[in-house]
Formats: sequence, structure tokens, C-alpha cells
Amino acid sequence: MYIQDQLPWNQVDDEHLSFYKAIGVDYLTIYPPPTLETPAEMVAYFQQVRRLAESHGLRLHNVALGGPDEITLALPDRDQKIEEWRQLIRALGQAGVATLGYNFKPVGNFRTPSTQGRGGALYSTFDYGEFAKNPPFYPEKQIGETQLLENMRYFLERILPVAEEEGVRLALHPDDPPLPEPMGGAARIVSSLDHYQRIFDLVPSPANAMLFCQGCVTEMGVDVFAAIRRIGKLGKIAYVHFRNVRGTPRSFQEVFVDEGQVDMYRAMQTYKETGFGGPFMMDHTPEISGDRESREGHAFAVGYIRAMIQAVYR
Repeated sequence: MYIQDQLPWNQVDDEHLSFYKAIGVDYLTIYPPPTLETPAEMVAYFQQVRRLAESHGLRLHNVALGGPDEITLALPDRDQKIEEWRQLIRALGQAGVATLGYNFKPVGNFRTPSTQGRGGALYSTFDYGEFAKNPPFYPEKQIGETQLLENMRYFLERILPVAEEEGVRLALHPDDPPLPEPMGGAARIVSSLDHYQRIFDLVPSPANAMLFCQGCVTEMGVDVFAAIRRIGKLGKIAYVHFRNVRGTPRSFQEVFVDEGQVDMYRAMQTYKETGFGGPFMMDHTPEISGDRESREGHAFAVGYIRAMIQAVYR
């Protein structure tokens, strides 16, 4: 069983990698990667990072990207952007990178002001009542559900064959918050497990998988253990954001991994029951005052995940 953590491309260096190795991280994610112009540059970069990670006892396992407007909104240069993704996937395959995390939302995540929690830490928070007082709106990004789903189909039909050839799995992150209604002017098509099933069926492929963000799935208001079984039995969990939340779908806080409403030990047992073999990833953690680069938060979350893995899988 493996633990994964992420760095932006400009922090992939000896200092950060040695810290990750020390706290028990196994796999490295790069998010975001640098802008690279040619396929040769892509291959050379990921191979270089792979060697650097391996020199610290880590494996470069994942790269993550946001869904660009050119693709989600079907702008005139959509095909050019999709070709860039195809080249990226080929480079990842040549460098032995197993997964590509991505999202498909024209407008990003939505949050309201942070709330204070344990030890004065700040929790990422969403409260729909507060949000509705002055909801953001992006007229240039207006799109309906039917068109957004069609844009997803167009994208997957052109990306997944390359992913299959290269042995790279695409891991789609849920909407955040996962409310199945337009927000900011744009429809949302990844806000429920039924949405995921629709996308799996849209372009069937072993490379068409889910980034199982346990926090977002909990925020959907479903039984999270049943959700793990449902997606796990399909073999569609590429990797897991193993984090905890407290609240309801329309009012929640992202809390420390040990204090939310989900029984994390039971969750880990459920992943094992489905045959999932990792990796698990903290994703992010509450903001602790004075915590340099969230290092203390990372160490706490990674240590907790390691304890859960050892308690359940060993």
C-alpha cells in the first residue's frame, strides 16, 4: 500500500523530496507541471523528475492538471489543446507515470470564508446560504449540461485511446462542492456517483477512471462506504484523496483527518474489501498558524494514513 503527495513543479527538489521521504510518502504527484512546448521536452522533463524522485526513494506516479477552457467550453482551438494533452499522455507513458489527474469544470471550486477549528486552525468551508448572498457569475463561461457532457465525450474519445496505448489512467476529480446545479453560470456534470457512471458509460475504457476524493464524495450526502464499494467494484478508483469533512452537502468544513464525520478506519477497511491497492493521498489539510509550507499538516496527515494502512492492510 502506498501514500502519495504532491508538489508544484518549481518545488520538485532535493529538500522537498527528502522531507516527503522522511514523513513516509511513497509516490510523487506534480501539480501543476511546467508548460512544455514539444513532446521531446515533455519526455525529457518527466524522465529527469523520475530519476530525481527515485534518488530519494520515491516514485513519480501521477501528474495533475485542470480542465482548460479550450476543452471544457469547446473554444475554437479545442483540437490544438487536445493534441497537447495527447502528447502529454505519450510523454507520461514513456516516463512510466501511471495516472493523470484532471477535472472537467469551466469554473473552479467554490468556498466561503474559512472557519476556525482545533487549535485555531483554519478550515476550508462552504456554506450555501452565505454563498447565495452574492454568488459569482462568469458570463463568458455559461454552458448547459447537455453541451458540457458532449464536450466531455468529444474529449474522451480523442484522449482515451492514447491513454490505453501508453498505460496511463485518467483520474477525474469530482466537482467541488459537488452540487448538481449550475454554479457561476456553468453546469456541473461530476457531482454525483450517477454522473460518474454516465461518464464511464459515455466512452467505455479501462483508462476512464475516478480520482476518488473521499471528502467530495462525503459532501455528496451519500453513504461513503457504499460509494467506495460501488466504484471500487467497478475497478474505477485510480487513487484516493483520503480526507475527512464535517457537515452537510450545502454546509461543510474540511477538517483534520481524524476529527470528521467519517470513520476513517472503517473507510480503509472498505477499500481493502473492494481489492483497492492504493495509492492514498492526503490532498490538503487545515491551515495551522506558523506551519511552513504546511509541513506539519502534511506530516500529521501522512502519519495518520500510514497508521490506517498498517492497521488494516497488514
